Amino acid sequence: MSDGRRRSTHLARGLAITALGWILVLAGVAAIFLPGPGLLLLVAGLAVLANRYEWAERRLEPVKVMAFKAAADGVQTWPRILGSVLGALLLGAAGVVWGLRPDAPDWWPIADRWWLIGGWGTGATLILSAVIALGFMVYSFRRFRGIPDYEAAAEREARED
Repeated sequence: MSDGRRRSTHLARGLAITALGWILVLAGVAAIFLPGPGLLLLVAGLAVLANRYEWAERRLEPVKVMAFKAAADGVQTWPRILGSVLGALLLGAAGVVWGLRPDAPDWWPIADRWWLIGGWGTGATLILSAVIALGFMVYSFRRFRGIPDYEAAAEREARED
């Protein structure tokens, strides 16, 4: 392979990695406010970017610690556990409804074509988010439930590589 072609391949790979990292970071930020595993996507995006950028590497650990502490805190009481499971199941159900795209209701104020935009593409991302959330809850329950100092355990786990 020629030197120029090797450089082009290296540049394209670097751009793809950077683009993937930023897509995950932006999806994570959006999912903090919308349904989805926001902190998990943010950690994944920063982890990808940390391979190329020192600033991302410095920010990865605090966000990872925050995500693990939130996960540990979420399984400490039964109302939180039940609320999280119910929320994830409702998110998955919303994905199924979104994919099936029932007719727009009478109260819908704009054109019917704007009702449940995206069909199964959007529905599948909602279902995937629900599956990820349920999986992360099972992990958190098994790892942090019943531990007296669960915040310290979460921090230790986040800092392990």
